[in-house]
Amino acid sequence: MSETLQAGLSATRRVEIDRDRTISFMGDDCRVYSTPNLLYDIEMACRDLLLEHIDPGKDSVGTRVELDHVGATLLGMWVEITVTLTAVNGGAVSFDFTARDSVEEVARGKHNRFIVGVEKTAQRLKAKLAKAS
Repeated sequence: MSETLQAGLSATRRVEIDRDRTISFMGDDCRVYSTPNLLYDIEMACRDLLLEHIDPGKDSVGTRVELDHVGATLLGMWVEITVTLTAVNGGAVSFDFTARDSVEEVARGKHNRFIVGVEKTAQRLKAKLAKAS
């Protein structure tokens, strides 16, 4: 692991809530940020922070999420997602996160990822695919 990969690293990402990130079942006037899209954006914020501090040929996969989606963000608003690396244990890393829109906190929780070698992981997945065929 890189020596710069240490607990305490943090990053904030602003996400514009476009139509593709929203639910539709409440009608067009009440389209809000969907939980699956929020989770995706949180995972990508964590992954991108890691990519700045790990070696080429490495990436990460999500292994656990604890997400409280506590507020609704309407279509056209933005959300700022702040992720903070809380622990590094070999390839296992842990994050705390919060998300806020211009009015309130909309989410908080924890996310774990595991740093993997891209080529080795691809070989393992291809072997599994061969077994499944």
